Amino acid sequence: MTQASAKAASYPAIVRLLHWLVAPLVFIEFALGWAMPRLTPESTPTGVTGWHLSVGALLLAMMVVRVVCRLIYEPDLCVMPASCRRVTTMTHFALYVTLFAVLVTGWADSSSRGWFVRLLGFLFYPLITGRHSPVGNALGLVHVWLTWVLLALSVAHIAHALFHRFVLRDDVLRRIM
Repeated sequence: MTQASAKAASYPAIVRLLHWLVAPLVFIEFALGWAMPRLTPESTPTGVTGWHLSVGALLLAMMVVRVVCRLIYEPDLCVMPASCRRVTTMTHFALYVTLFAVLVTGWADSSSRGWFVRLLGFLFYPLITGRHSPVGNALGLVHVWLTWVLLALSVAHIAHALFHRFVLRDDVLRRIM
């Protein structure tokens, strides 16, 4: 594929902004989760745990806006083989679904602990499971496993973008800049 064959218009500014706000927050959230103390039934959402909940709440709100933008602004397709386009579409879909699943399972786990998730410190998200809910507790374990899947997908996404930039030398990465 040559540079000219993969030229396409940039994404709208709002889509690019959300991408570059969400992407680092996902990695910050992973670092916060890694730094969190081991949670027990007596744990409280303070310190690093509180930050983890706050960043997760912000990410969830931003992802809802991203999905709305994705529905409004249909991306221009690059000129590339159909197989590449399918892989790209499936990867983006997997990233969106996995990120939403990570966020919702974390929210369910927090709800089962009786913790309120707040957006920007004042907008409370409702509890989505009951306190001490076995489903919420189980989703907390799913949350941890899905986080690793999300990390792997994110690294693959970055590697693929760099592959386009430095190996294929096309404009795919430039579209989101």
